[in-house]
Amino acid sequence: MKMGEFKVHRVRFFDYMPSAIRAIAFSSRSERLAVARADGAVEIFNFADNYFQEKVIPGQDSRAVEALCWVNQRLFSAGLNGEITEYDLENLRPKYTVVAYGGPTWTISSNNQGTMLAVGCEDGTVKMFEILEERIQFQRNLDRQKGRIISLSWHPSGTLIAAGMMDMIRIFDAETGHATHRLLVERGVGSSKSKEVVVWSVAFLSDHTIISGDSAGKVQIWDGFTGTLIRTHLVTKWDVLALSVSPDESSLIAGTSEGTVIQFQFLSSTVGQQDKEWVRTRTFKNHSHDVRALAHTETAVVSGGMDTQLVVRPLLDKVEKNTQESSLRKIAFPHRSLVCCAKKAGLLLFQFPEHLELWRLGESEGHGKPGDSLPVKRKPEKLIHLKRKGEDHICCSALSPCGGWIAYTTVSSVRLYRVQYSNNNISITKVSKLPKDLRSAQQLCFSSDSSKLFASSSQSSVIVVALSQTDCKYLHTLKPKPGSRQPVHLLFASDDGKWLATANTGCEIHVYNLDKHKLHCTVPVYSSCPTAIAIHPVTSNLVVVHADQQIFEYSLVKKEYTEWSRKLQKRGLHSLWLERDTPVTHITFNPRDPAHIILHDMFMFCIIDQSLPLPEAKTLLYNQMTLKSVPEPERIRHSHAFKICKNFQHLMCVSLLEDHSLVVVERPLLDIMSQLPAPVRQKKFAT
Repeated sequence: MKMGEFKVHRVRFFDYMPSAIRAIAFSSRSERLAVARADGAVEIFNFADNYFQEKVIPGQDSRAVEALCWVNQRLFSAGLNGEITEYDLENLRPKYTVVAYGGPTWTISSNNQGTMLAVGCEDGTVKMFEILEERIQFQRNLDRQKGRIISLSWHPSGTLIAAGMMDMIRIFDAETGHATHRLLVERGVGSSKSKEVVVWSVAFLSDHTIISGDSAGKVQIWDGFTGTLIRTHLVTKWDVLALSVSPDESSLIAGTSEGTVIQFQFLSSTVGQQDKEWVRTRTFKNHSHDVRALAHTETAVVSGGMDTQLVVRPLLDKVEKNTQESSLRKIAFPHRSLVCCAKKAGLLLFQFPEHLELWRLGESEGHGKPGDSLPVKRKPEKLIHLKRKGEDHICCSALSPCGGWIAYTTVSSVRLYRVQYSNNNISITKVSKLPKDLRSAQQLCFSSDSSKLFASSSQSSVIVVALSQTDCKYLHTLKPKPGSRQPVHLLFASDDGKWLATANTGCEIHVYNLDKHKLHCTVPVYSSCPTAIAIHPVTSNLVVVHADQQIFEYSLVKKEYTEWSRKLQKRGLHSLWLERDTPVTHITFNPRDPAHIILHDMFMFCIIDQSLPLPEAKTLLYNQMTLKSVPEPERIRHSHAFKICKNFQHLMCVSLLEDHSLVVVERPLLDIMSQLPAPVRQKKFAT
């Protein structure tokens, strides 16, 4: 396909499939949301930084996370493998794992004081663990029950615990370990009477109200002092799978297997009356499948489930209307690249948790007008399907620009392969002896001449390895300024082989001089996390885009922001640019035109032409195809630096090959939706 200045390879053969959301937990102290996926991966989103997905801890075959829990800045999970895991959020891996010895663990909850964890087990025990500085220690079991413990909630005082089970809720005294009340939960009606009811979720409020959600579709309000039922709300014919209460306990949300989230609020039934009750107020329908996980923050409802999308629904009575803060967010794609493009070889590497795929791009023939589709001369071809070794899922991968090397890492190992092409044959051989310094890495990238591999390691350092036909050897470690602890999530090596830039989730950007093997400069720290970085091949200017959509250009030669960058900051970015709700994940340049910066988010790619004036606040940011239909004088009047193209959607990668053709990798959301299992509960018309 041709597009104005570029021939475009439109790629739709990356079958990326996100994993279902199993659990979420929000920490109001750090404004971080943790999300656990069905494949065992855990993701951290920074709600204070435009919902940026700043960290991903890859999954593992045997790790099925059923529940998550924050304790201050520490994150714990419980899983059906019977283990409790604490995560190392600096090295992006499990820190340690403790076996609960109660069979599968269904739920985990901490007291408000942050001193104890309670874990609900298959064998009917609630196990209490003391939270120590570096680990957790088993303390004791509460009275053992008949039947599994499915859900738990501490009373804010830390003295009582409510446990949801089959057909009942138990209240325990956390000090003595004895059960003090038994609340019997009614089964469903009709044919459901014979079916045990599962109490999927419980919430214990300060005023000793207990709220439960169950498999018979009920949200029930109980008096925790007497153990009596106050009110039943039948909200669905199917299951109520999750509950979450707002921090001030004035609002409650329930997630159902119909894909709805139902809000209740604690209100006076008549004006001026003191007595308040829980009233059903709103229904949100933002999911096609079961809502498995919920978090109620001060200003929003956060939900996730089988349809794999994380939805942030601001509550309009809590935020200013018609602002960016008030708009609905659906996070469908990772905020990092899973595609690597070999510019010189016309190859693409796709990263999946279990394997990597190497593809050769197709070729077209002839020429055409902008917007034309050209006939395909050679179809794209899958060259290699590389399965990972071991239980740990792939964390990152890289393909060298020449296409001759593939590297990938898991939390436990780094693997490097030599790929050789002769005529129509392709061979791949594993490099067996890797330097011992190269044990694990969070990010990988190759130098532009494919002679070196850069691997980011602990405390923001980078290991440099030299590659030759037969082996690879350790050269040196690039060390950042002292005190950098956060993991590197972006690496970029300049085309001339002189510079290497790294960005970490502490918002620090370090640039190394590769000739001198040392730190060249640190870019002034900006409060929002970088989401993409790149070094211009001609000017050696570093271009950075942040989670809040700000763009900076920093001269590595002068160690200061460029004139263009200062002008941009002074003018301010266009409001339509700042309101976009997916981050820029990739930046590239056009060697034919040094003034062009090419970047993309999920819904558009943009060519910023630095030779043109910046857009005025009132100027429209037109899609380039729309501009074509505007009369020429009008078009010239609208000419400005930001040239936006929305012809392609759900972008996983936009890259420029050496032959000056663009590669656009799309993964239409409809394709993902069509591969999901059928919704468990489809509403039939007129029922």
